[in-house]
Parts: sequence; C-alpha cells; structure tokens
Amino acid sequence: MPYVVILFPSTHYAIRAEKMAKGSGFTVKLIPVPRHLSSDCGVCLRCSSDQKEPLECLLQQEGIKIEGIHFLSD
Repeated sequence: MPYVVILFPSTHYAIRAEKMAKGSGFTVKLIPVPRHLSSDCGVCLRCSSDQKEPLECLLQQEGIKIEGIHFLSD
C-alpha cells in the first residue's frame, strides 16, 4: 500500500509535526528516515498517501518547515 514520508530539517520539527497532526485527527507515525532518502540520522513522519495534501496544508499553516515529501510503498 502506498504511503508518504515527510522529511524535516530537524527532529524538533518532526516531533512538533507529529503532535500537531495527531491533535488534528491524522493517523501518523514517526519512523527513521529511510536510508535511500537521506544518510542523516533522524526521523520522518509517515502517513497514508490520501492524507498527504491536507496534512501538508496543516503543517504549512502552523509554520512547520518541510524538507521533502516522498511517496513510497511497502
């Protein structure tokens, strides 16, 4: 099943994004950044692909910086 991972410039943004998303009713999970996307240690936010646009809008409205959004599948 396709899903989306959202990368952030720091762990601080990722944790803040998770809290904001869950508080707004999104189903999200913090996961380690897949190695093929970044060699940096860190976490990213995983959500279903159908939540991508509304979640991206929420994060932008809240001033949470996004480094990248990638579609992946299991």
